[in-house]
Amino acid sequence: MSHQQFSYRYQRTDWFDFGGIERLLWAVVILALVGDLLTTYAGLQAGLTESNPVARHALGQFGFLSLVGLKAFALGVGFVGRTLIPREYVALVPAGLALPWLFAVVVNLSLFFH
Repeated sequence: MSHQQFSYRYQRTDWFDFGGIERLLWAVVILALVGDLLTTYAGLQAGLTESNPVARHALGQFGFLSLVGLKAFALGVGFVGRTLIPREYVALVPAGLALPWLFAVVVNLSLFFH
């Protein structure tokens, strides 16, 4: 296999080159992130504790804004990482971010109605 054949098949994604489904998934990521932050904040105010040990430690040391920083870091890793993988797989990045945060929102909301 020559280098030209590999280069032809592997096309990296540009920074702001979003397809329709990927754009939709990034919107879901933002909504899930905000939902997770809001439900976590409400749960903490209601006396619940954070179950993620890294986030719990950050909360104890730096307060609620540390969670915003952790989420921003995850977004940054995802956004940079999407430029390093083949174009046909870039939608997996926002899906991989959105799913755990959506799950966290569901779990957080279930704790309010338990």
